[in-house]
Amino acid sequence: MTYLQHLEELRRRIIVCIVAVSAGCGVSWIFAWDILDILKGPAGNITLHYLKPMEPFLVRFKLTLFGGVLLALPVVLFEVLAFLSPALKRKDRSFTIAVMLMILAFFSAGVALGYYYIMPVGITWLLDLAAGQMSPVLSASEYVSFAGWFMLAFGIAFETPIFIWMLVALGVLTPEQLRRQWRYAYIIILLFAAVITPDWNPITMLMVAVPMVLLYEMSILLARFTVGKRKQVARTAG
Repeated sequence: MTYLQHLEELRRRIIVCIVAVSAGCGVSWIFAWDILDILKGPAGNITLHYLKPMEPFLVRFKLTLFGGVLLALPVVLFEVLAFLSPALKRKDRSFTIAVMLMILAFFSAGVALGYYYIMPVGITWLLDLAAGQMSPVLSASEYVSFAGWFMLAFGIAFETPIFIWMLVALGVLTPEQLRRQWRYAYIIILLFAAVITPDWNPITMLMVAVPMVLLYEMSILLARFTVGKRKQVARTAG
């Protein structure tokens, strides 16, 4: 395949991704208020308010973007895989598909953990700080941004094993380095948990940090498995 043909294929893949995101946004626009009801779930029985005439439109626009990207994510990942597949061997292609499925699974697990366990605790703690001295008037736009970015951060955080595995597969890191640097990794995890935790409550931070520590340890196991398989293949070839 020539350079121009690669560019043409890339253009087609990008167009498909844009169409998928646009279609996802169209569906999300129709069901925007249903999505908002889902996002309100962790906060319990709350009433959201808008403070500016443009805010209802902005809220629906944000819901549309978040929903559209999430709905189009499998298509986008598939298009990335399809673009890279000609450069891969047949055995590697099936392995790459498994990696893409793992990316989706880990992302979904992170979003689910943030939605069902972390956000309810964090929001309740934050609202209880008023101690009856203040009444909440929650802006719909602020709440959607808070909930959307919070769950997105959790989804990305759960990609840690895949990201580290890719670095090991590329030879940038080794399992021994990961094991030696565990103290620094744990400190980074605790700092990240403090940043994305909505209430800065130590209990909530631990609820965020413990799964990430487990994911880090899982990534070391994946790294050792990858290096072991690579050495086995090298011995067989030799």
